[in-house]
Amino acid sequence: MSLAAIIILILIGIFLFLVEFLLVPGVTIAGIAGFILLVGAVYFGYDSLGTPEGHYILLGTVVLSTAVIAYALRARTWKRLMLDSTISGKVSTYAEEKVKVGDEGVTVTRLNPMGKVLINGEYLEAKSTGAYIEQKKKIRVLSIRDYRVTVEPIET
Repeated sequence: MSLAAIIILILIGIFLFLVEFLLVPGVTIAGIAGFILLVGAVYFGYDSLGTPEGHYILLGTVVLSTAVIAYALRARTWKRLMLDSTISGKVSTYAEEKVKVGDEGVTVTRLNPMGKVLINGEYLEAKSTGAYIEQKKKIRVLSIRDYRVTVEPIET
């Protein structure tokens, strides 16, 4: 096999590795094919051109592959590909400000065990103590932890 054919195999193998790393993550056909082409090019270099030239081809393949992958994985390359947006939202503190332990309300939806409730004019997501609570039943707030409202039914 000629030196030009070996160089073409190496370049195609490195291209397939880039496709694997940047476009199709995971172990896919592109990565496997790139690995086979690189190994095959080095093998044909040793077989066709001899040991000294095979060493040069192996060294050149390793250096070129490392340099191309390192360049592709630099931060600037990824900045061009990644989504560049910021999140300006914040966690709502409605539960601790407007609803207190002991407040009473009514279920808007069935709680099994999560659902919507109406307490002090506020629609909230609430969790029952484990029992199902039907829609339009009176409830009482048991606890508020980390913006999670836990309620129990009021027996009438």
